[in-house]
Amino acid sequence: MSSIKKMELLNNLSVDDRISFLENLPKNILKDLIKYLNKEEKCKILVSLGYPKNSIGCLMIPSYLAVQKTWSVQEVLDYIRKEVKKSDVIEIVYVVDEKGKLIDDIKIREFLLVDPNTKVYDLINCQFTEILNITDTEKEATKIFSMSHRISLPVIDDQNFLLGIVTVDDILWVLNENYREDFQKIGGMEALNQSYLNVPLYKLIKKRAGWLILLFIGEMLTTTVMQKFSSVIERAVVLALFIPLVVSSGGNSGSQAASLIIQAMALGEVKIKDWWIVMKREIICGFFLGSILGLTGFIRVIAWHKIHLFNYGSHWILVGFTVFLSLIGVVLWGTLSGSMLPFIIKKLRGDPASSSAPFVATLVDVVGLMIYFYISYFLLNGTLL
Repeated sequence: MSSIKKMELLNNLSVDDRISFLENLPKNILKDLIKYLNKEEKCKILVSLGYPKNSIGCLMIPSYLAVQKTWSVQEVLDYIRKEVKKSDVIEIVYVVDEKGKLIDDIKIREFLLVDPNTKVYDLINCQFTEILNITDTEKEATKIFSMSHRISLPVIDDQNFLLGIVTVDDILWVLNENYREDFQKIGGMEALNQSYLNVPLYKLIKKRAGWLILLFIGEMLTTTVMQKFSSVIERAVVLALFIPLVVSSGGNSGSQAASLIIQAMALGEVKIKDWWIVMKREIICGFFLGSILGLTGFIRVIAWHKIHLFNYGSHWILVGFTVFLSLIGVVLWGTLSGSMLPFIIKKLRGDPASSSAPFVATLVDVVGLMIYFYISYFLLNGTLL
């Protein structure tokens, strides 16, 4: 484009669209394009681009309707008619003092329902509580929006100066992006950050390969455990029949626990300091869930042996008890590790969503096999072993 076209396009874009466009450009191109903005717009964009990633500053629109408390309602309405083209959000009017500090926010309907000669300070009640600080994160902002029932909220600094507003459509966009990223991480891969069909094939393979290699290496440890107990399997082949049953139950319980805790953390229901409460709850849940599955497995061994679907040998009762106790131990370990792993990752300043279901299942598989074989050796030593 010609310089005139660039200037016209950039200055006529809405502020939030301009920020979204410029923040994804290389620095050398960014510097070149910023010079086409007029002085006022240049200040706005530099302020917005100067804030850290994932902060409210990156979402903030530095254009809003602000009036003085000494104005009359008629002056406010005249001002709104004049400034409406410069602001996308006119439902809320902000009252500031002569220094620009926020005093109150008033819905525009309040100005339409009173006498035009009424002063703004007569409409002020100073009961507004939904305010965003410039240092707030996007997650903190979404929580405030979820409780405010507002289409926009003011953004202030530590001195209570009004800096701009954040609109609900931007918050919904952030929620959608975070949901997509977390969902992909829970599935055991890196976040794509764009539509599936728009991701280049090489990038799609790259995003998935890393986690698969890591999980594959983890699963190789199960082979090591199997090799260690190969003599046990040779003497009691019947034990090999229940390996998928026992191990998968632990992985499923661990994935359940991890998903519940990750969601609770994302919603702010559970914090790092609650790890002890969560652990106690999951130990109890793990024991009872393992007991239910263990009893089911025990009944299955008895039923299959009694109706002659499979012969588990003369020590079939001990085989049933082995399955019963193993399922309690493996499921208990699964729920415990699945619930605690998100806490550990968050404590290390990572994303709890990274403690994905495949990762938990891999961890539980290795330890679960050890639990199964040690219980088998303890119960069957001197009989089958």
